[in-house]
Amino acid sequence: MATVRLLTDEEVSAEALAVFDDIRATRNTDYINNFWRALAHDPTLLKATWERLKTVMAPGALDPLMKEMLYIAVSVANNCEYCVHSHSAAARAKGMTDQMQAELLAVIAMASQTNALATALQVPVDDRFKARA
Repeated sequence: MATVRLLTDEEVSAEALAVFDDIRATRNTDYINNFWRALAHDPTLLKATWERLKTVMAPGALDPLMKEMLYIAVSVANNCEYCVHSHSAAARAKGMTDQMQAELLAVIAMASQTNALATALQVPVDDRFKARA
């Protein structure tokens, strides 16, 4: 259950409605999901979050599908059910197949296991793995 009421288009401020309109135009849809409707209580946060998301998820050196799959992995690590579902749907819309999803989940599971082992064992980082300055 949400900790805030999800606002309808009729209930949001003019500032929030402008963000909703941009979301609709950018995504070429009439649908505004529950995440944005919850954030609409704070139009400044809503706008800042949407603008940052548009920038980060735009095509760049990483293609949009890869970005969605990375978003899924981080959402799993952070235990965010909403984002796992939302970005899985977005990844599917961008071409993620059942096989790609299965491999992604296998990588997430493997990384979780080896991360836990390395953390528990406090394995020192090899000098050759350290980032260049």
